[in-house]
Amino acid sequence: MCPLREEPWAPLEGDAETAVIAHLAVGRASVEGQDLVAAERWLREARELASTADLAARAGDVTIDLALVLARSGRLEEALAELERVETASSGTRLARAECQRALVLQRLGRADDALDAYRRGLAAMRRDGNRPGEARVLNNRGLLHAYARRFEAATTDLTQAARLWRELGEPVQAAEVDHNLGFVAARQGDIPAALRAFEGASRSLARQGVSHPGALRDYCETLLRAHLIVEARQVGRQAMAQLEVAGMETDLAEVRLLLAEVEIAAGDLDQAEALAEMARAAFAHQNRPAWEVLARYAWLRVRWAKSDCTEATMVAAQSIAADLRRARWTAAASHARVLAARTALERGDLPVAECQLREEARHRRRAPAEVRAQAWHAEALLRWGKGDGPGAESALRAGLRAVDAYRATLGATELRVNAGAMASDLAGLGVRIALAGHEATRVLAWAERGRAATVQLTPVRPPADVELASRLAELRAINANVEKSLFDGEGPGDLLHEKAALETAVRRSTWQTGGFQAPGPRLVPAGRLAAALGPAVLVEYVEGDGLLHAVTVRDGACRLWSVGPVTLIGREVDSLRFSLDRLVSARGARGSGAVMEQAFSRSAAQLDDILLGPVRAVIGDRALVVVPTGPLHLLPWRALPSCRDRPVSVAPSAAVWLRAATSPYRTGGTTVVVAGPNVAHAGEEIEELNRVYPGATVLSGPRATARAVASALDGAELAHVIAHGSFRDDNPLFSSLRLADGPLTVYELERLEAAPRRVVLSSCNAGMAAVRPGNELLGLSSALFALGTSTVVASVLLVGDDETRRLMVDFHRLLASGMAPAEALAQAQSLTDPSDIRARASASSFVCYGA
Repeated sequence: MCPLREEPWAPLEGDAETAVIAHLAVGRASVEGQDLVAAERWLREARELASTADLAARAGDVTIDLALVLARSGRLEEALAELERVETASSGTRLARAECQRALVLQRLGRADDALDAYRRGLAAMRRDGNRPGEARVLNNRGLLHAYARRFEAATTDLTQAARLWRELGEPVQAAEVDHNLGFVAARQGDIPAALRAFEGASRSLARQGVSHPGALRDYCETLLRAHLIVEARQVGRQAMAQLEVAGMETDLAEVRLLLAEVEIAAGDLDQAEALAEMARAAFAHQNRPAWEVLARYAWLRVRWAKSDCTEATMVAAQSIAADLRRARWTAAASHARVLAARTALERGDLPVAECQLREEARHRRRAPAEVRAQAWHAEALLRWGKGDGPGAESALRAGLRAVDAYRATLGATELRVNAGAMASDLAGLGVRIALAGHEATRVLAWAERGRAATVQLTPVRPPADVELASRLAELRAINANVEKSLFDGEGPGDLLHEKAALETAVRRSTWQTGGFQAPGPRLVPAGRLAAALGPAVLVEYVEGDGLLHAVTVRDGACRLWSVGPVTLIGREVDSLRFSLDRLVSARGARGSGAVMEQAFSRSAAQLDDILLGPVRAVIGDRALVVVPTGPLHLLPWRALPSCRDRPVSVAPSAAVWLRAATSPYRTGGTTVVVAGPNVAHAGEEIEELNRVYPGATVLSGPRATARAVASALDGAELAHVIAHGSFRDDNPLFSSLRLADGPLTVYELERLEAAPRRVVLSSCNAGMAAVRPGNELLGLSSALFALGTSTVVASVLLVGDDETRRLMVDFHRLLASGMAPAEALAQAQSLTDPSDIRARASASSFVCYGA
């Protein structure tokens, strides 16, 4: 965009109207250039010229534009007053323009019904006058109003019509901006993939036109953050920040800095997050925006807690921030801040302060939204445990976890449910600490299970059959989105929290009446059923407490507790083992480094074997193992450990998930499906050999292996073998995918299956990878399949060689078809690997049998 002249133009002698038009044009250009200060100056000068020359009509046009600038500057009452002046003296098209602008201001003031009436009148006038650009603008703004009011069908209808009008008018920039707003509507409905597609398409269109739109970038960044796509969120947020810095838009710049602080917290860059939060706080203080300032201080507090800062200054600041958040009606954030203040005090040994904060917070454990109740029950548990009342503390923790379950079960997308895992992790973690202090193995196992992998046990949310319940759930998810959006907008949630609590109650009552779609109860594993399902096998469940790893073993119904070692040491050894295996498979590194990598692999494998299985070696003997990992152990190729090489090993996200998989009714009549994606060496040979094992299998390869065709074939299959390159997204594993003929098949698509395939074999690299979120919540291809009801997944957690994998898979399927259980078949197939072929051994040991 060409730079604008900053000096005022003098009226042309004898041609005042031309001067007014010129000033108005430059003012509008300043608005497009995001320079609102210059725009206001040009427009006020234009109106003064028009008034002096007695050009009332021109003065009215200028005033409407001035009102837009005032509204964008946050001076809404001033904007409304200016528009009322215009409406008093106008008629026809000018009155319609003023009416539509007034509707926009009323919308921002929260007067939705008045705004809707004004839009209706304005739209009728625009259509009557044949003003198609005006019609498109009104439809766009009214569509956004419908979106904020959670009338999503009406919003989509208005915005789609607006985009069509702009394209017919040959206005690609305006059409792209409306496409962006359609993405905003999709995000509010919880359809993150659709929102991201719309944002990306709009962003590309604007870039082709050479237009920068930092507001659109901010929405895009916010949605990427909600989807936990941190790399992209950081990139888009920084782009928005750079554009706002150049434009000098300090108000929006402060907001984007706070948003980027949230991104950096999610990314784990605490220093950068703290710096951005402080910059945002200072700007909000200078701009006299206290509601925003306290949000920046809250971000700073979370950074200090993550940095284990338990100084007196942090404790005092936490109390102040909690009080200010409560006054601003940020109820959930206030609860969290108060609990952090109490926990900081407990770390300092300041029991009076801790008790005061906990008592205050515990008052909210009965009547409040579920996430607030969970924080309050956590406070009550800390309070009771501090007094030595262990049973009372555990009772409070169970109540808090019930609140988390109710909250999580009503969220409309897996990634949002997983975000609730942090609350469950804190609650169950305290339960584990209490049980460990009592050295009671059965209670440790119960609390570990209570907080573990809850999302894997919740099936993906689909609309229930009951129409009223479906409507209430949709409304509740929209309110969740509105509350979250108001946080990013720096506005108090107002009455939304009361409405949310009432809807949660209504949903619970509806589920009682309809039976189904209920939040999960306590995930306690019945000892008798677990012992019967295990048979001669041994369960080893790893539990973390205060930085130390413990193991709970279950053998022949007997439960025992063992100490293992420091979590950080174990994590380093897992990383070392994975690194050496990766190098052995890929043959990367200097010549002669293979022998070094083999030594490093052997050393790490032996070290981990001694640490993890040494304490329980006498209990496990030569029996089959069921392993429930925690933290970094989820990424461990267990068959690489010496003690696991000659035995079947099954890995599960929790004992409850394993038990469900092991005891689920055997489904008959399912098909066998073999899928091959593009560019996989030896895929044709693998298909040919598998056809001999499964002569009646459905085979999808080449151009037939599209994402839709594969998803359809997988639905309800008995056995699925997929030969395709995998892509694992650590920042958001729900975007992890398998590469097929027409593009990726993501976890989001898998969640739409009606009936999961019973057994799935993924013979691609890293297909078994999962990201571990708070509460040992797992996200990835395998965890998505477990949530759908799959019993067994065989997949790799590392890079594998194509030819070596083909040989392993053929051996595995021959053994499986002979009647062997999957874990036993995999163990036998891995033992057939040539012991002198280190690359083949490394590839084979990367495969893990998940589930039953």
